[in-house]
Amino acid sequence: MLSTFSKIRYSSTIQTARILRLYSTLPLRVPITLPNGITYEQPTGLFINGEFVSSRQHKTFEVINPSTEEEITHVYEAREDDVDLAVEAAKQAFDNGWSTADPEFRAQCLYKLADLIEKDSEVIAGIDSLDNGKSLFCSRGDVSLVINYLRSCAGWCDKIYGKIIDTGSSYFAYTKREPLGVCGQIIPWNFPILMWSWKIGPALATGNTVVLKPAEATPLSALYVSQLVKEAGIPKGVVNIVPGFGKIVGEKIATHQDVKKIAFTGSTATGRHIMKTAADTIKKVTLELGGKSPNIVFADANLDKAVKNIAFGIFFNSGEVCCAGSRVYVQDTVYDEVLQKFKEYTESLTVGNPFEEGIFQGAQTSQMQMDKINEYVKIGTEEGARIVTGGERVGHKGYFFRPTVFADVHEDMRVVKDEIFGPIVTVSKFSTVDEVVSMANNSVYGLAAGIHTEDVNKAIDVSNRIKSGIIWINGYNMFHQSVPFGGFGQSGIGSEMGSEALLNYTQVKAVRMALEKKN
Repeated sequence: MLSTFSKIRYSSTIQTARILRLYSTLPLRVPITLPNGITYEQPTGLFINGEFVSSRQHKTFEVINPSTEEEITHVYEAREDDVDLAVEAAKQAFDNGWSTADPEFRAQCLYKLADLIEKDSEVIAGIDSLDNGKSLFCSRGDVSLVINYLRSCAGWCDKIYGKIIDTGSSYFAYTKREPLGVCGQIIPWNFPILMWSWKIGPALATGNTVVLKPAEATPLSALYVSQLVKEAGIPKGVVNIVPGFGKIVGEKIATHQDVKKIAFTGSTATGRHIMKTAADTIKKVTLELGGKSPNIVFADANLDKAVKNIAFGIFFNSGEVCCAGSRVYVQDTVYDEVLQKFKEYTESLTVGNPFEEGIFQGAQTSQMQMDKINEYVKIGTEEGARIVTGGERVGHKGYFFRPTVFADVHEDMRVVKDEIFGPIVTVSKFSTVDEVVSMANNSVYGLAAGIHTEDVNKAIDVSNRIKSGIIWINGYNMFHQSVPFGGFGQSGIGSEMGSEALLNYTQVKAVRMALEKKN
């Protein structure tokens, strides 16, 4: 697939099992056959100014299939000078018409893009399952939400309202919302195409242009849909995709003087760094960061449904979810019953080849994640937590890990406090509402929470008292394109989805005009 390599060196800054940087004459598209038999053309170049191009230094990096630990392909690696080109293209597109385009035109483009993604939905889901390791069950759900969200953003294009302000009969005053300019966007590897849409959708709907860095572990779907961006009629330069490494490409985007906003999804530690870096040029910053979310089961809940919900809350997407319900709290009078039901249900979940129908949990995305998960199993055991089920790798090839339940935990254990980002959950006992609210809020994070009860008054009371950005009642991971998603505390700043996301990509201009009174 590759040819004429002249230099190879290992990068120690990577987030995957192994990624090699190479000098290459890699073609800009390569054929790939998915394990389910679908063959497609995978773009491998950077997407800048409406075209796929090689990086200026002609460097590439390897992309690994987490299910087999084998190479999928290489893609070109962007560096600082490539970011400069992408930002310049985005700036030109912003200045030359996209920012002032009729809202109806922007809406038509986004609607068309959603239609094209829907047409290629099975291919795109397959790409994410190949590249990320997640089951097709998860990938198909991601793509469905992508389509719905882009259509929602399209509907907002002509609803970016200002307001008239009464400042007396001698003046006419009003506000309008205007786009920011070039927006730098950095997305994670756990939901590659979904996070792409959460960033691209509101930015384009409000008239901004984009330079987006996909995660180096999972760049393939972002590159694939770039060709659909072009086909949808979105002008060149409006969307630019620059795969590369965070310490190079991410840093350059965050410090670039012509980038007016940074939108980042990822770890809290990296979010802190981005905030500091963006301060030098006073960029607007939104961050969707980590979590250690509580999932509460009261004695009056439908316990069978609650067990399914808490399993979905932690083991969906192989546990690689920022809002995963990784701390389960069960009322003492039903604790033993729920723990037994949860154990049995967890052991019924299927783990394996993400392309097999009926598989619930696919592979972890990288060797790094596998190592982290194994380390936390060891930490939890050494701290005195009891493994109810799981705690081990599945098979000998691919990054598969058995869903793991810890019991007999206490609040100062690291498995209770730290974000693990894998299929590991702790189960704790509580007695009263006040006690569980205190336990739920005992975290630096505040992204999500779950509440399971048949008592509506209790559900509302507890949801009002928990310090999290989104609360799901009698369910979990119940995302909807119209419902905002964002965190409190060290879980981030700003919201994704809903009307709130649009505010992140606009700035308010006030106009006050003196009126000449005529007799």
